[in-house]
Amino acid sequence: MQGTVTMYSTPWCGYCRRLKGQLDREGIAFTEIDIEQDPTAVALVEKANNGNQTVPTVVVAPASGGPEVTMTNPSLAQVKEALVGAPVAD
Repeated sequence: MQGTVTMYSTPWCGYCRRLKGQLDREGIAFTEIDIEQDPTAVALVEKANNGNQTVPTVVVAPASGGPEVTMTNPSLAQVKEALVGAPVAD
């Protein structure tokens, strides 16, 4: 599976740890950005979440080259769907 996954997270976020473990087990590579260390990342997360710093916020660039998909606290299935360019269910 190609495409890119970027996860905006914090070290203390349990939902982030869960999703990271799931991605690792599935062999899905991702880049993790700690929003507590990156002001630019904070702005992106707040923009995606109506001004809230909600993590994990995940940005997927699908393998198909389609538009990026931004999701808040997605399931593993939602990340996989976004990677292949399928419509992501809520």
